[in-house]
Amino acid sequence: MTRISRLGTALGIVAAMVLGGSGCTVIPPNGPYTVNNDEGAGDPLSKPFQRMIAIPPQPGWGAEDTIRGLQAAMAAHADDPSVLADYLTPEARAKWTAAGPVTVIQDEYEVVVPPPRESETSMKITLKAHVAALINEDDSYKPTGGSWERTFELVKLPEGYRVSSLPAGLLLTQSDVARAYRPTNLYYVNRSTQDRLVVDRVRLRLDTMETFAQTVLERLLEPPTEALRGAVTSSFPADTKIESIRSGEDRVIINLSGQLDTLDLSTEETLRGQIRNSLNRNEIAKGRVIEILVDGEPYTVDRPDSVDQWLDDDVRDSAYYVDKGAVHYLTKDGAGGAVAGAAGEQREGYSHFAVSAGPNPLIAARTSTGISVAGLAPEGVWQEVVQGDDLTPPTWHRDGSLWTYDGKNGTLLKYDPVRQRTDPVRVPEELDRLDINQFRIARDGVRVAVTTGDETVQIGALTGEGTGMKLENLQLLTNTETGNEIKDIAWRDDEHLLVLVQATAGQTLNEINVGDGETTGVPLKDRLQSVAAFQDQVLADVTTKGGSKLMALSQDQQTWTAKIDTDGGAPLFPLG
Repeated sequence: MTRISRLGTALGIVAAMVLGGSGCTVIPPNGPYTVNNDEGAGDPLSKPFQRMIAIPPQPGWGAEDTIRGLQAAMAAHADDPSVLADYLTPEARAKWTAAGPVTVIQDEYEVVVPPPRESETSMKITLKAHVAALINEDDSYKPTGGSWERTFELVKLPEGYRVSSLPAGLLLTQSDVARAYRPTNLYYVNRSTQDRLVVDRVRLRLDTMETFAQTVLERLLEPPTEALRGAVTSSFPADTKIESIRSGEDRVIINLSGQLDTLDLSTEETLRGQIRNSLNRNEIAKGRVIEILVDGEPYTVDRPDSVDQWLDDDVRDSAYYVDKGAVHYLTKDGAGGAVAGAAGEQREGYSHFAVSAGPNPLIAARTSTGISVAGLAPEGVWQEVVQGDDLTPPTWHRDGSLWTYDGKNGTLLKYDPVRQRTDPVRVPEELDRLDINQFRIARDGVRVAVTTGDETVQIGALTGEGTGMKLENLQLLTNTETGNEIKDIAWRDDEHLLVLVQATAGQTLNEINVGDGETTGVPLKDRLQSVAAFQDQVLADVTTKGGSKLMALSQDQQTWTAKIDTDGGAPLFPLG
């Protein structure tokens, strides 16, 4: 028979009590244990956390205790790798490496121990769990799911059990990750337009030997995650180093070294924007002056009241809706008038409108024969710019170009209104075999959301620049059960995509962080037809007996209220 032992039956993880003032720590005898690392709790450059303290294998431990102790030693490995080595035989120690993705499992797991046999000196132990995520070597966090198991080979030595075969990589629980890692936003520069910072979300492990500010900036000097490779760049020369970070009452002083051109004002502004947003948007040094030195000499200063246009979408508070084919602007009080030009006139056959950004926006719409564009001005008239009867709804890039996917010919198309020319864009080969329903460019001009079939959303990036731009880095974001339909998607901001799913039992609306898959459900009462969003504004249309009703999501994300009771369908914001 096989014995299955559950978490907590043999080896507990107990948090140490840190006694205020005395500095003493009460250590449980059976370990492992955690210690509150709160020395920097009052320092805005640091983040307090609990540090795992693992203990070596004990002579009296059984096979299960040894495996649980091994897993705890993996959680403490970054701070003290010597303990994990104690669990391994010399041969296993020579072969094992921590390199590779970190496997994250749910906290409760099973250790399957075979029945003992006389004179047996080795055995295979299986750890069974539900996998939660992978933390890749580029620090990206990828949620996953399903059953998971790993086999360990143990040998019985005079000093106790030791692991003789251990697969490469660390195995952590969700609690281990919550203790020692922090979700972190890093900011790089949009390669194609060079006018916008792009967020790259990672999981960074807190380091007991440095402040979190140091950890963040050291990672910022490295390339972005795989999802953004080729799509973003950095203002830091390759040889840049963080020499020191100091903080005072009202300022943070960062000393860099490397081949920084101190006379290049463009690089100075970009570097300042990368540092400012990577620190402040992770709640580090917020509200303080950031003084940047190069080799100890003053380079640039960023003040809390500095104007930051690096995350500007040039969208302002523009919001629109459609009534009987005519586009109207939305006011704070509700319905506004029709927009100027042909776009404000009622007509049949025009749908899936999209608005560009900037002071002189254009509006695009899909028809039965292609994509047409008109200016939002009295002289604006509809002009068909892309022909085709199997095109995805139009989407605008922040550079002013219009994009759509031609499903019949398997071609991604980019229309330049200035040159009045349409060019094909290279895409991954696998897209040729998929049914592309929606193609939506985020407001950062880099990330792209693609719905394939009725059930899958993928996230990609526009890499390169100019005529060399192409779609790459496609990764699965989410899918739904067979028989359900992804009805609509909308970028809320650079990080979050709204996904509206229609199922037999009803609808769900999820807000998904495209960087790490973190998902938040949005409550629904009515059946939505479409959704549009811009930062804290979320609009949707609901079909009623009296026509379309425009609904707005409350600031607390819990309730919907009517913005327009009748004749207010198909909301839209510029870009996204």
